[in-house]
Amino acid sequence: MFKAMRRKDRQISEDESREILRNGEYGVIGTIGTNGYPCSTPLNYVLDGDNIYVHFFIRGGNIHESITSNNKVAFTYVGKTTVLEDEFVTNYESVMVFGKAEIADDEEKRHALVLMVDKYSPKFKKQGLEHIEEDFDKTCVIKITIEHITGKARRG
Repeated sequence: MFKAMRRKDRQISEDESREILRNGEYGVIGTIGTNGYPCSTPLNYVLDGDNIYVHFFIRGGNIHESITSNNKVAFTYVGKTTVLEDEFVTNYESVMVFGKAEIADDEEKRHALVLMVDKYSPKFKKQGLEHIEEDFDKTCVIKITIEHITGKARRG
C-alpha cells in the first residue's frame, strides 16, 4: 500500500521515528479539500500511543470539512535541520505519518487537550486546565490514527 523508502541509508527505525515525533513542536497535516485540492496546515500536536491529536478553534474550517469528506491524511514533522553550505546538503530528521482522521468525542478531546497543556505549558497546568474549560465548546480536536509511519535522517 505504501512505497518503500528509496534512500534506505537514511531510514530510521519506527521507534526512533516515534521518539522524534513525540518531541517535536509543530507538524503539518495534509488533507484533500472538498474542492479536490490538497491542503497542508501547520499546527502543534501531541502523540499518544498510535494517535496524533491536533486542535483548532474553528469548527467547519478547512481541516474539519476535509476530513468529513475524505478522512485519509498525512502528517509530517521536520526537525533539527542544519544547512552544510560547503557540502551542498542539509542534515535533518523527518517523520511522515499516514492515517485516518476523525473528530474526537468529548472524553477523548479533553484527554488530548490536557496532553497538549502537559507538553506545551507544563509550568502553567492550572491555567491551562481553566483555559480548556473556558474554550471547550469552541475547540475541535482531530484524532489521527497512525496506519503507517516512516522516518528519515541525515546526520553527518
